[in-house]
Amino acid sequence: MDKNTITGLVLMFVVLMGFSYWNTPSEEELAAQAAAREKEKTELANEEAVQREKVEVEQPATPVDSTALFFASREKNYQEAIVLFNDKVELVINPKGGLIARAQLPEYKSYGDYKDNIEAPLLLFDETTSVMDFVFDTKEDYLSLSDYYFVAQNVTDSTVTMALEHPTGEAVYIDYELLSDNYLVNMTVRTKGMQKHFAARTNSFTIDWKDCVRQQEKGFYFENMYSTLTYKLTGDDTEKLSEMETEEVNADGNVDWIAFKNQYFSSVLIAKDNFSDVALKSYQMEENSGYLKAYTAKMQVPFDITENAGTQLQFYFGPNHYRTLQGMDDFRLSERENDLQELVYLGWPLFRWINRFFTIYVFDFLMACNLPMWAVLLFITLLLRVIVYAPTKKSFMSSAKMRVLKPKMDVINQKYPNKEDALKRQQETMQLYSQYGVSPMGGCLPMLIQMPIWIAMFNFIPNAIELRQQSFLWADDLSAYDDVISWGFEIWGIGSHLSLFCVLFCASNIVYSFMTMRQQRDMMTPEQAEQMKIMQWMMYLMPLMFFFMFNKYSSGLNYYYFISLLFSALTMWWLRKTTDEQKLLAKLEKYYEENKNNPKKKASGLAARLEAMQKQQEELLKRQQEIKQKRGL
Repeated sequence: MDKNTITGLVLMFVVLMGFSYWNTPSEEELAAQAAAREKEKTELANEEAVQREKVEVEQPATPVDSTALFFASREKNYQEAIVLFNDKVELVINPKGGLIARAQLPEYKSYGDYKDNIEAPLLLFDETTSVMDFVFDTKEDYLSLSDYYFVAQNVTDSTVTMALEHPTGEAVYIDYELLSDNYLVNMTVRTKGMQKHFAARTNSFTIDWKDCVRQQEKGFYFENMYSTLTYKLTGDDTEKLSEMETEEVNADGNVDWIAFKNQYFSSVLIAKDNFSDVALKSYQMEENSGYLKAYTAKMQVPFDITENAGTQLQFYFGPNHYRTLQGMDDFRLSERENDLQELVYLGWPLFRWINRFFTIYVFDFLMACNLPMWAVLLFITLLLRVIVYAPTKKSFMSSAKMRVLKPKMDVINQKYPNKEDALKRQQETMQLYSQYGVSPMGGCLPMLIQMPIWIAMFNFIPNAIELRQQSFLWADDLSAYDDVISWGFEIWGIGSHLSLFCVLFCASNIVYSFMTMRQQRDMMTPEQAEQMKIMQWMMYLMPLMFFFMFNKYSSGLNYYYFISLLFSALTMWWLRKTTDEQKLLAKLEKYYEENKNNPKKKASGLAARLEAMQKQQEELLKRQQEIKQKRGL
C-alpha cells in the first residue's frame, strides 16, 4: 500500500465526514432551531392540540345559518366508522368529514410492540394526530366537509361511498376503493346538483392536510434524520423539506404527489391531474414526545363543477420499499409515471446508480434465497471482495515491488540529498520504477472501486426496510443501534449508549490502518517517514472520528463496515504471507536485464512527465543565465 492508497483512504474519510456534516446540524443551526421552536410554540399550541386530541365540537363557535346548505348534516348521526381492509392495509373512515381517519399496516409493528412481543399492527396515523379537510368555495360560503356528517352507502370490505345529501337533491359523494392485495386506495370526489352554488370560474377545491408523524423505530435521532416531507414536481425531480430543522416552502410549480414520510413508512397523496398552489411546512417535534415532525400541506386540486367527471385521487399507505413503490406505477391513474420509489433515498447520482443497478439487484437475489439479513450483508461483502481482489493484488504487488527496490531507491536519495534536487531525485526514482516495470500508481485502483460502493452502502442500508426488526447476535434490530451498554443520559458526541458493532468497526479500522502503515514504512526512507507522520496520525485518528459519527447509526451499517474492513485486512495478510520477496526481486532484475538495452523502451506515465518537467526547468535556468550574461551580471 503506497502513498496514493493512503491519500485515497483520506479522501474517503473526508467524503464520509462531509456526508455526516451534511446531515448533522451545526451548533448555530441547533441554536436557530431552538429559537424557532420558542417563537412558534405559541403559534402552534392550538394546532398541535387539535392534532393530538380528538375533539368533537357539539356546537359551532359562531352562529350558523339554519338555511345553509347541508345544515341538517351538522348534527351527529351516530353512524359507526367504516372499516376497509385487505391483507396489507386497514383503513377507518370517519363519518364526520367522510375522510380517512386511521391507517394501520397489519404486516408491520412499531419497535415498542416488537420489543415487548405485542401482536399489534403498525399505526401509521389516526384521528388524534391527523386532520384532513376538503374545502369548496361556494357562492354562499366556504363548504368545509369536516363540519358535516356523511352517510355510508354501498359498503363492502374494500369499497364504500360516503354521501352528504340534501333533500332537494344537492349532494357531495366520496367514493373509496381499496385495491386488492395493495397499499393503494383510489378516491373520487364528485358532486350532484351543486353547479348553481359555484361561481362559473370555480375550477378547484382546497385540500388541507396535517399530521404528526409518529416515532416508530428505536432511536429518535436516526429515524428523524431519514424522515422528511417529500413532494414531486410535475415533470421534474423530487424535492424534500429539511430533515433536521423547521422549514416552510411554497412549491415552485405543480406537484404530482405529496408524502408525509418517516424512515420506513409513508402516507402519500397522489393527484391524477396535479396539485397547484402547494404550501408545505415541516415542524420539528421534541425528542421523547413520541413524534418526529408535524407536517402540514395545503393545496388546490382540479374540480369540474359541470359534474362531467369527479376529482380522482390516490392514497398510498405503506412501506418505503423500493420495489413495492416502483410497482405502484402499474396502478397509476394518469399517463405519467409517479416514481414513488424516489421516496427511498439512494444517494447522489453516482451512488444512486450503483445502488439502483447493483446493490438492489444483488440484495433482491440474496433475499430470494431466504437468507437472514446478516448473511445477506456478509455475501454482499464477499462479492465485493471477489470483484476487487484482482486490483487489490495488483496494488499489493506494486507496493511489494517498490519495497524490494528500496535499497536502489536509497542510493538515489543519497545521490540527491538536498531539497533543491527534489525534482531530479523524483525523476530518477520514476525512471528506476519504469526500468523495473513498476507502476507507483497501482495502489489507487482498489480504492477507486471500493470507495463509491462504501458510500453507496452508506445511503442504502439506512433505507433498507428489510433490515428492520431483524436480529443478529446481540443486536435486536439491525436497522437501529445495538446498545449493549446504555446509561440513560446524553453524553456529548456519544449519546446515551455504546454500540458494539460500531466499536468492532472502529477496531477493525485501526488494525487495517496499522497494516497499511507498516507496509508503507517498509518502503520509506527516514526522511519520508518523518514527512508522513501527520498522515499516519490522521489514519489512526480516523477510527475515533468514525466512532463519534456511527455510534447512533444502524448496527447493520456498522456490521457491514466491520466485516468489510476485516476481510480487507485478511486479504492483505494473505497476500503478504504468500508473496516471496526474493523471487519477486529476481523477477524484477530479469525484467531490467531484458529491457535495459531496448532502444524502444522509454519512460512513460509519471516518469515521462517528470522528465519533461526537468527539461523545462533546465531550459528555464539556461535562459536565465544567458540573460544575466547579456546584461553583464
